[in-house]
Amino acid sequence: MKRENQVVVAFRKLLKNKLATFCFILVIIELILLIGAPLFTKFDPIEMNTIDRLRPGFWAASDPRYLPEHWLGTDELGRDIWARILYGGRISISVGFISTAVGITFGTIFGMLAGYYKKLDNIIMRIMDVFFTFPGTLLAMLIVAMLGIDVKNATIAISIWSIPSFARMIRGRVLQIKEEEYITAIRSLGATDFWILSKHVLKNALPTIIVIATMRMASSILSIATLSYLGLGVPQPTPEWGGMISSAKTYMYDAPYLIVIPGIAIVITVICFNILGDKLRDILDPSLKD
Repeated sequence: MKRENQVVVAFRKLLKNKLATFCFILVIIELILLIGAPLFTKFDPIEMNTIDRLRPGFWAASDPRYLPEHWLGTDELGRDIWARILYGGRISISVGFISTAVGITFGTIFGMLAGYYKKLDNIIMRIMDVFFTFPGTLLAMLIVAMLGIDVKNATIAISIWSIPSFARMIRGRVLQIKEEEYITAIRSLGATDFWILSKHVLKNALPTIIVIATMRMASSILSIATLSYLGLGVPQPTPEWGGMISSAKTYMYDAPYLIVIPGIAIVITVICFNILGDKLRDILDPSLKD
């Protein structure tokens, strides 16, 4: 009888946890809203209408300034908050996904090479240590400052920042796997290093990779929000959650919802990915527990 895939089994276990299931459903709903943004709002996120500026949302329905079509209100330039949340979330999730994918790809390659080949270990990990000497946000800021303020450059910066942590954790897992008896047996039968790495080491390191990627997704979203808040991420007027908070600082007392709404979007997204990653860690790779 064929053995069921470990990842599929882990996913089923994940959905048995009520908190993890709730977070998973929230993430799915969020992705549907963001991907289908044009279907859920009729407003252009960058179209200004100064006549309707700083209109309150549904919480102030009795206020004569409230406009039902702007159910989350408008910002200082009359732009619809709901539209900017949806389109801004698209950018945040896209940057998080792309930077995580790039980071995990190169981090896996470097981590596997360092863990499997003793001669490469010291070289690769010393290079990774150089990156670790810089605080993550500072390193990303430095890269963006050199490349220029742009979504693409911010994505590159976050990707580069992600590689060292991926490489170090995957290296540790590979060091454990390569000492297993079945790896020694396969090597004694004449299997090439490429075959062992691609068919056995990578397969057994996959749970660790999935766990790290899920948790890194949360920090990548937080990173692009941080860079945009500092003016080094997504340039205005393109909406992005961190940039929305930054541009609303002047109005934090008169219209606090301008900060609270994108802040809630960031918090919900980051917490959901962190919880999913934490539960996957417990299920897939207990060795990563603190």
